[in-house]
Amino acid sequence: MISVTSAQLSAWLALFIFPFVRILALVASAPILGNRQVLVRVKIGLALLLTLVIAPTLSPQPGVEPASALGLFILLQQLLAGLAMGFTMRLIFTAVEMSGDLAGMQMGLGFASFFDPMNASFTPVVAQFLGIIAALAFLGMDGHLYMLAALADSFKTFPISSAVPSAIALHTLAAWGGGIFTYALQLSMPIIGALLITNLALGILTRSAPQLNIFAIGFPITLSVGFAVLMLSLSYLGPLLEHITNAGLDTMLRAMQQLGKASP
Repeated sequence: MISVTSAQLSAWLALFIFPFVRILALVASAPILGNRQVLVRVKIGLALLLTLVIAPTLSPQPGVEPASALGLFILLQQLLAGLAMGFTMRLIFTAVEMSGDLAGMQMGLGFASFFDPMNASFTPVVAQFLGIIAALAFLGMDGHLYMLAALADSFKTFPISSAVPSAIALHTLAAWGGGIFTYALQLSMPIIGALLITNLALGILTRSAPQLNIFAIGFPITLSVGFAVLMLSLSYLGPLLEHITNAGLDTMLRAMQQLGKASP
């Protein structure tokens, strides 16, 4: 008869539960996979499947009972690591939506907004359009697969241990969040520049012909120019989004390496 002690059962559970928490935190917070349209049971099932694939390849883990104080500390550590990685990748789509928000306000479409089920809020129509394009491009360039590959590599750079992680990674994540504004401005710069020239031309036209009703012709012109420049700039969105995605993956791995500096 096969007998299993409680200590053996706790050790086997620890081999599974610690990586499962990190993987589930990333799946719940990552773009595409963590959207509200994806059912919770699907997210848990995907995290469970990834854990069954990744857990046997990990290095030996500390023999800590998950229900103990030290085990709860490790669980919290893995939870924060997964959320940090998912937050890093989600900021990419935040930059794209922010660029659409800036472009929409310059085009005069700041008032046109739809309910965004992904964020459970009202999003400007241009930002929502660019967000959908970015999501399709992210899937087309296999960004979700690279993200999962980086997740598997994170267990090597930041292994599961009871050591206190380094706080240098927080500065890296904060710097990445600040850089998102730069990427958003780069994405919206063609439309902003074209509409700036259009507004200057309309201002000169108004000064030369005061009887011209600028409010009657200004909005259709800026709207037409904005859509024309948006259509022309879509072909350049793919390479720039690929560059931002690679930068996000590098930031994710660098943050995990910095977290693992304090590990023994």
